Amino acid sequence: MAENLFDLSGKNALVTGGTKGIGLMIARGLLQAGARVVISSRTADACAEAQESLSEFGDVQAIPADLSKHDECRRLADLVTAGSERLDILVNNAGAMWREPLETFPDEAWDTVLDLNLKAPFWLVQALLPALRKAGTADDPARIVNIGSIAAIHVAESPNYSYAGSKAALHQLTRVLARELGPQHITVNAVAPGPFPSQMMAATLEAVGDTIAAKAPLRRLGRDDDMAGVAVFLAGRAGSYVTGTVIPVDGGIATTATGT
Repeated sequence: MAENLFDLSGKNALVTGGTKGIGLMIARGLLQAGARVVISSRTADACAEAQESLSEFGDVQAIPADLSKHDECRRLADLVTAGSERLDILVNNAGAMWREPLETFPDEAWDTVLDLNLKAPFWLVQALLPALRKAGTADDPARIVNIGSIAAIHVAESPNYSYAGSKAALHQLTRVLARELGPQHITVNAVAPGPFPSQMMAATLEAVGDTIAAKAPLRRLGRDDDMAGVAVFLAGRAGSYVTGTVIPVDGGIATTATGT
């Protein structure tokens, strides 16, 4: 049956940064497909609010954690696997952006962004590897989905040096991990979102959202279902033979960009 290609019933998932924006879209999609989902965020208030809003879609738990710190990644991993030694789906979505001109771009902008965008996904894979190995089989691998960005595929107009660099590194880390973990029955893929409504993109979309949409081949911005759909595909049986890929979900903005 076609619906079984996207059925996640019985699966356990963790979505970092799952209390808002793209993470919330993905968490909702996984829940609607039948998965049990843990979401994380730095603040307890954001966790409580998101857990309440997502609870109508399924079994969801929210755990506050500052994933820019290595010990917090380990703590989250321990809590996620406390009730079950198996984790079927890990979505590394938590991220940060820092825009500032080249002349004044500070050291802090590198440390803050790379710790969360690049180091945290690696630390979580390390900490959760036993649980992912336990969940995966040759026919139904465990899944790691890293949330990259089209800023790592084309050059954005805004000065986001550490963000673009961190996402490009995450795309390559995805490929490296896919090669290593494939024989262990774990797929590793990345999604590279374009412009979606989120706190990170709020100022940009308010200023030039209409212009961005008008230049996109599909003439619109991303919607919740666009992001939920690609996540469910990669997490479900439909995506079981896909690994080492970077999938742009951007309405064609980066993938059809022309030079100037």
